[in-house]
Amino acid sequence: MSVKILEKSGRAAARLLDRLQPSSSVTLFSAAIIVGVGTGLGAVFFIWLIDQVEKLLFGVLPGIAPLGRVWLIIIPALGGLLAGPIIAFFAKEAKGHGVPEVMQAIALRGGRIRPRVVVAKVAASASCIGSGGSAGREGPIVQGGAALGSTLAQLLRFSEERIRNLVACGAAAGIAATFNAPIAGVAFALEIILGELAIEGLSSVVLSAVMASTVARAILGDRPAFSIPLYSVKSHWEILLYLLLGLLGAVVGVMFIRSLYWFEDLFDDWKFPDALKPVIGGLLLGVMGYLYPKMLTGIVPRNELNLGTNLVENIPHIMGAGFGPIEAALLGKAAVGLMLVLIFLKMLATGFTLGSGNSGGVFAPGLFMGAMTGGVFGWLAQQLFPAVAAGPGPYATVGMAAVFSAAARAPLTAILIVFEMTDDYRILLPLMAAVVVSTVVAQKMLPESIYTLKLVKKGISLFRGRDMDVMAAVRVAEAMDTNPVTVAPDISVRDLEALFLQTNSHGFPVVNHDGELCGIVSLEDFRRVSGEDGPPPPDLTVDDIATHNVVTVYPDESLRVALQRMAPRDLSRLPVVARQNPKKLIGVLRRRNIIRAYEIGLMRRGFAMGNLPGAPLGTSTGKFLVGRQSPLIGKSLAELNLPSAFLVIHIERDGNAILPHGDTVLRDGDAITILACDGDVEQLEKFWHQLIAEEEGQPSRG
Repeated sequence: MSVKILEKSGRAAARLLDRLQPSSSVTLFSAAIIVGVGTGLGAVFFIWLIDQVEKLLFGVLPGIAPLGRVWLIIIPALGGLLAGPIIAFFAKEAKGHGVPEVMQAIALRGGRIRPRVVVAKVAASASCIGSGGSAGREGPIVQGGAALGSTLAQLLRFSEERIRNLVACGAAAGIAATFNAPIAGVAFALEIILGELAIEGLSSVVLSAVMASTVARAILGDRPAFSIPLYSVKSHWEILLYLLLGLLGAVVGVMFIRSLYWFEDLFDDWKFPDALKPVIGGLLLGVMGYLYPKMLTGIVPRNELNLGTNLVENIPHIMGAGFGPIEAALLGKAAVGLMLVLIFLKMLATGFTLGSGNSGGVFAPGLFMGAMTGGVFGWLAQQLFPAVAAGPGPYATVGMAAVFSAAARAPLTAILIVFEMTDDYRILLPLMAAVVVSTVVAQKMLPESIYTLKLVKKGISLFRGRDMDVMAAVRVAEAMDTNPVTVAPDISVRDLEALFLQTNSHGFPVVNHDGELCGIVSLEDFRRVSGEDGPPPPDLTVDDIATHNVVTVYPDESLRVALQRMAPRDLSRLPVVARQNPKKLIGVLRRRNIIRAYEIGLMRRGFAMGNLPGAPLGTSTGKFLVGRQSPLIGKSLAELNLPSAFLVIHIERDGNAILPHGDTVLRDGDAITILACDGDVEQLEKFWHQLIAEEEGQPSRG
């Protein structure tokens, strides 16, 4: 019913726009203002809702049953019990931290996001964070704001470009309202959500962020997220210490990424109802929150361990967004032993929470770990270099940005958000230095960010945030010619001429008698020695004219990599060699192979966008299920050695689309779509049964 009302409202609004015919700028700016105000109000409501859930679970419930601190184990599990069914049965996009889903919608669906995502994300995340789940509130607000922008744009029948722009407006507004940081909100939309932003679209994003921040300030108060003293650089030599902090921040940021996705994989592979997995994650978090303060008694001052019986005022540091412990670190009031332990405990807590399928953001946990990392580093630096280091406070401030940027690969956002959250301009130079180092080092350690890794694991590669790079979805092994014609280095050039005429090819790999690739010879090489003076000398061999410095590619690399290697010298073919033995030729990749591969990539892109494109003329597709006892479980697609006439173009796993690569490992329950190039469905079915029979070691059927 509500969908029909929205559609009617959208048609009415579209008709009104057609009648009034306002300028494009007025239309876009008006929509941006609506998205900004709506997201600002939504952020205020969401923060209030988290506070109410927290008061109910940590304040009211313990008064009903006097279980003392045992409630710390029960409450996060109750939050998971509320959030799990919402995510599993209402909107799976609400699972996890939300930002990758917005990026995927921008890149693959033209910014189209289901309206129900807003309701599901707010409800699930409030249940999670309010019950002590280790997650931030920015991810849900970003996803909610993006969904609001997408819904409004779709109702007004906007073009795809404008839908994307309003999604970016909603994302920027979400960050602006959450952290009272409008400039960082714009940077977030630029660096993470879109990857690029045209000048004509920038104004609307800025306007939306300003409106959201204004609404949030009017209701929540006009003050920075953290109230800390103004810090300054104590010595010019101190910049070297901040560079070292950037290096440490990169290590912690990459550890955060790897640990989070390790827990996600662990829970995803666990055969257990998805709706109940957050309950288990909540129990693990609760046990850890109950135990660690007691274990630190005697090591950390008791007044810093939150051991009081009033649970609302003594929530463990690792639970919730953690703004209280962050501010203590920024003020230099947290014990160094506690900060050191909290780096790793917060990493585990976030893994338990989000890895189990609960809902919330990773922004705040990243800032938390960064503040603790910087605080510990600052304390140590002050002990070693008291005349140079200023103390834990400023290093905790810079550490927030360094770790977050290492995880998100968003240096501009990290610099601006810490600058706006602390309102401290004198720390700007060391902040910039540490963030640049942490980002560069983290990129070398792990190419994907905490946001893009989730998409890459689905087989989706983004190109500047706008669209999936089609060529990145196809491996060289899927497109190469596996039986290329080769020539020996000692045959004469005159024999080579006959081979060119016979095969109508423009080049051949040169392979010696030991089967090793030693060069490549092209038609251009032959023409250079032929000239106008007659045929080449009879004693001239292929080895004399071939190119020996050969550019090669491995079969498991993507066509994007292959194209990058072909481009500088405008090569028309690349020898494909074994990764274990780079001298062993296993195929040749030609431009005509790439054209076919591009069509494959387009089909896979269509599946990733949620569409089932029609099979190309002369082909057909069939869908096959990998059963529980199937011998294909655990095998990669490359190990199946599929004939060139058949191609796996799509895998559906647990309701999600997986773009298949050669290294994709099949799992129980996978639904595989195979394309038959000759259009024979019966042959396709026969092939599938034959494949299973061969893997079982039995005679093939039919």
